[in-house]
Amino acid sequence: MKTFDAIIIGGGQAGIPLSQALAERGWKVALIEQSYMGGSCINYGCTPSKKMIASARVAHIARRAGDYGVRVGEVQVDLPVIVAMKDALVEERRDSLTGRTSQNENITLLCGEARFTGDHRLRVDGAQEEAGGPGGIADGEELYAEKIFINTGSHPEVPPIEGIDLVPYYTNRNMMDLTEIPEHLLVIGGGYVGLELSQMFRRFGSRVTVIEHNPQIAAREDEDVAQALREAFEAEGIRFVLPASAQAVERGERGMIHLKIKKDGSDAVETLTGSHLLLAAGQVPNTIALDPEKTGVTLDERGYVQVNEYLETNVPGIYALGDVTGGPKFTHVSYDDYLVVYHNLFNDSKRSVRDRIIPYAVYTDPELGRVGMTEKQAREAGLEIKVGSYPVHSIARAIERQETRGLMKVVIDAKTDRILGAAVLSPEGGELVQTLMALMLAGAPWTVFHKAMFIHPTMTEGFFGLMDAVR
Repeated sequence: MKTFDAIIIGGGQAGIPLSQALAERGWKVALIEQSYMGGSCINYGCTPSKKMIASARVAHIARRAGDYGVRVGEVQVDLPVIVAMKDALVEERRDSLTGRTSQNENITLLCGEARFTGDHRLRVDGAQEEAGGPGGIADGEELYAEKIFINTGSHPEVPPIEGIDLVPYYTNRNMMDLTEIPEHLLVIGGGYVGLELSQMFRRFGSRVTVIEHNPQIAAREDEDVAQALREAFEAEGIRFVLPASAQAVERGERGMIHLKIKKDGSDAVETLTGSHLLLAAGQVPNTIALDPEKTGVTLDERGYVQVNEYLETNVPGIYALGDVTGGPKFTHVSYDDYLVVYHNLFNDSKRSVRDRIIPYAVYTDPELGRVGMTEKQAREAGLEIKVGSYPVHSIARAIERQETRGLMKVVIDAKTDRILGAAVLSPEGGELVQTLMALMLAGAPWTVFHKAMFIHPTMTEGFFGLMDAVR
């Protein structure tokens, strides 16, 4: 049995920086990764999707060139080239992370599947030592550490649809490897992943139909925000079927996919036919193969590792970070989890994840930037609030750019005048909303921005109108 100061399971956006920070303090660290360094972000999420979304946007703008008085020829999308560019970037990022980790003599990087075997003990099935550390780790050999950090992430959920195992389907893990543009893409799930990929493939040239079981797309958002986003998608020719649930699927002639759906409130079954099927119905944690019960770690009913506000599990010395805790599934949240855990390891004053202000963006067009509470959440919490909303088509910069879909929205605590949350559905919405987040972090009242001077013309200037609309 090999003993380490720390064992980190998962080379994601929390595990990698944590391993490097601990190694810099002289800790002997074992970092175990089952597949690729970088986690979902580098391999299946942020890096590949945003790279390909950028190409899709160029195709979309090129088709709109006439709106700007520019003449272009027929727009052709070379998907194999786009995929190759995406693959090159992913490989570059992945190799960079692997190289930096491998060069650290205090880190033993192991490729294989970790499985708990007892108290603070685990083995790595199929272990292949990549570099660094004490060396000599055999396949299946037990490892031990007083400190263990679980950063195993999550993977796409396959919904229980009759016949799903008998037809080819895609998830975000392989959809971006396609080198032929789907004729008609059926998407199950109108959440963030489904929306980003739906618009991307529509702009590449596919017909797209999205099936969502909730009464609105982007179910976590306020109804007015979700409706504005839906209208932007429908203007591009994307069809939504909702609320509806997938009942069964089968493969027909010429490889076509026949998806049977049932709309809420109706017993009638409708059949949708498409060339490709994308499952974007959520994520499930990577904990089954981990056997956490062998070391006493408690999971919730969905299989997520239960942690307290300090990301500690019920077993002293064992922590969980990132998606596997069931919290918001964003790269920046995972990285902040690392910052919280690392701080608490070496400081008496503890950082907590309880009251974190978490921003995020959905990389649709228009882009949705969000932070804090929605109006619906604030009202459900019984808070006394004021709300402001301002249409993007009233912002000079948006008019000049001819990108006028969307809205800005802010939710204010009526008693303190502080911002509780905001949504910006506009060009660069993810960038813009973080300006409002700065006020939240400072605990400053929204009145700081009321009648403030903003550069003209900019999208930020829209905050002038937004704050003036607060009621």
